[in-house]
Amino acid sequence: MNDFLQQLYTAAQKPARRIIGLMSGTSMDGLDIALCRFTGSGMDTRIEVEYFVTYSFPETIKSEIRKVFAQKQVDFQLLTALNPWIGQLHGRLVRQALGEWGIAPEDIDAIASHGQTVFHAPAHQHQMKGYGNATLQIGDGDHLAVTTGIITISDFRQKHIAAGGEGAPLAVYGDFLLFSHPDEHRILLNIGGIANYTWLPKGKVPKGVFVTDTGPGNTLLDAATRHFFPEQAFDADGRIAAAGNIHSGLLRALKAHPFFQFPVPKTTGPEVFNLDYLAEALHQTGTKGLSPQDQIATLTRFSAETIADSIRNNLPDWQEAAFYVSGGGAHNPVLMDHLSALLPGVALHPFDSIGISGDAKEAVLFAALANETLAGGKVRFEGIPSVCMGKISFPG
Repeated sequence: MNDFLQQLYTAAQKPARRIIGLMSGTSMDGLDIALCRFTGSGMDTRIEVEYFVTYSFPETIKSEIRKVFAQKQVDFQLLTALNPWIGQLHGRLVRQALGEWGIAPEDIDAIASHGQTVFHAPAHQHQMKGYGNATLQIGDGDHLAVTTGIITISDFRQKHIAAGGEGAPLAVYGDFLLFSHPDEHRILLNIGGIANYTWLPKGKVPKGVFVTDTGPGNTLLDAATRHFFPEQAFDADGRIAAAGNIHSGLLRALKAHPFFQFPVPKTTGPEVFNLDYLAEALHQTGTKGLSPQDQIATLTRFSAETIADSIRNNLPDWQEAAFYVSGGGAHNPVLMDHLSALLPGVALHPFDSIGISGDAKEAVLFAALANETLAGGKVRFEGIPSVCMGKISFPG
């Protein structure tokens, strides 16, 4: 038997596995690295997050990714070169983290790498006749495996699409295994670049569980902030939004996209909700002269209203659920105040209150997917592809 196949076989049968989860989201702020210890799989999964770190990307790296990010036309040579380049970059950062933690690569059973999304294209979005759902993440798993010397599981979203899904959001799988509760309805709201939530009905059974995108979380806010204030990557503490006023006409135009009327579950991305989308709404409403503060205040309300609308319209029992919020938007008090007003009677708890850092959550969830690929894969969902995801790359 090939030595690496033997390693996989051995890891799958271990009482505990150490898996590193990696996540770099649409904000491109940096790489989240979570070292997780798993015991069991499926509904018997138990997890301990041993270490977590985020390495911020310098502007030079972010600017290279933006050249190919969420654009229909790109420099194809650059895209091709970025694929291994990002894999090697992520690999070096994993080695750096392991060195800082005093852990040898051979003590890790696998890396679970999300990669860097550069284009997400569900069929309802691209509307190209004869083509189905599609998505593309770069950061080649082979390069990551060779750079680290650790078996790497990557490219998780393709199996989801092959089995009939849209390739996103994938949070439902790990959310259900790690965070469902026998006596509590839960809504796990993640406000990243794109906002999404997972509905976990009480009882710890997969029936009724689902996840959906709601629309923009921070992607438009961050893009507008960088446009108006190039020295700022995002609206820290919502200070810009707090200084502005919400324009009701612009808000209505922003909410007029057909996406918001599509049935759930559904996905979207910065390919749709970007500065061009904002510019068109400003043109339609004759508000091009609106101040940066007023535009960002309106965009903040736009994110909040579309999140709240999706929850109220699709979850009859939402008022009986406990809400746990993660992602960059959870740190924006203006956005959170809007949500509290739009979802009266419920408390919006920080995700950390259920035992795992909200900042680490997405990296942890991909590590959980890798654990299922190695040792599980037996949970069956209703209306959601029930598949093991990820391609396996050997270090040599």
